[in-house]
Amino acid sequence: MATNGKGVATESKELQSLFERIEFPSIPKEAGRKIAQLEQEFIRAEVEQLRRSVPLMQPIYEKRNALINTPELQEADFWPRVFSNAPGEIDHYVLPSDANIIGETLKNLTVERFEVDKDGNGEPRSVRLTFEFQTGEANRFFENAKLVKDFYWRQEVTKTAKGKRRTWEGLVSEPVRINWKEGMDPTKGLLDAACDLAEAEKKQGGDRKKLPEYEKLVKKVAEVEADAVTGGEDEEADDEDLGAASPAGVSFFAFFGYRGKDVSAEKSKEAEKEEEERWAKIAKGEKVEDDEDEDEDDEDDLEEDDLEDAEIFPDGEDLAVALAEDLWPGALKYYVQSYEMADDFDSDIDIDDMDDEEFDEEEAEKDDEEERPRKKARN
Repeated sequence: MATNGKGVATESKELQSLFERIEFPSIPKEAGRKIAQLEQEFIRAEVEQLRRSVPLMQPIYEKRNALINTPELQEADFWPRVFSNAPGEIDHYVLPSDANIIGETLKNLTVERFEVDKDGNGEPRSVRLTFEFQTGEANRFFENAKLVKDFYWRQEVTKTAKGKRRTWEGLVSEPVRINWKEGMDPTKGLLDAACDLAEAEKKQGGDRKKLPEYEKLVKKVAEVEADAVTGGEDEEADDEDLGAASPAGVSFFAFFGYRGKDVSAEKSKEAEKEEEERWAKIAKGEKVEDDEDEDEDDEDDLEEDDLEDAEIFPDGEDLAVALAEDLWPGALKYYVQSYEMADDFDSDIDIDDMDDEEFDEEEAEKDDEEERPRKKARN
């Protein structure tokens, strides 16, 4: 290897250039177009597969629901056990106080692809979640016997200030009010404020940002976010929940206030038509305007979504998808596993060693209490 007078390799620049090319490769533009087209074909095939499965699976889910609602499984806390053994994508949104509510009140959960008809036609990515609860004295938290949350799959095509084409697709919804009993609202008024804004929009219309309900909700969202960071004023009362804080920063029940992007059904149909025409041209080999990569344009060029500042559960779409595509189809599996986990836990306990280790564990817990989150107990 050649060197200069100071013994530094003269090939270092060439090697560095080669390293950069390996670390930061670029996809040829034409290859990128073909990959994007193929990915779209995969998505379309998966959506069609889901659409066809809806009428096929419906009678099986109805049979399972009948089994779940038998006295034997109702008395065995079927759905509370399912939630207690839920995968991390769901479990980490359930605070200890939420687990108490679910454990005491949840009777049933159903998921419907409600925009798909009996012949398998319609949008299969739209989902309806129906939660059924104990009522009266058996529910010390709220009055509702049933909470129904609809999620609509929507699309949007927009232009940035620089004229670049940008597409969006995802789930949107409307807030669902929960009639909390006095002092029992774990959302700290967030859900009520979100419902108040949605109702005011329907009654008054116009620019939502000019509504007093909008200002009130945005302010409350900011307060809750600040409390999640600082720990709030009443640290002792909120210690358990803050120690196992949700990624959303709020109670699981704020999920019922999720709205998502402000895309109407009419706007979505226009975007869907435009996308169909676009991909029909691509399939014929015709050139079309490329979608812009999100990294290519400044955020200042994007159209502002005023619902973003008023969103009380930003991860609502992720949680809805996890409930519909994981917890719902796998409910029997999670129920059985809840018993298996309990058996494994019991078999791992050495009663003779517990007394000897108890003091050391208590001291260690005191030292670690402020450093590690407290895990939610599983049943």
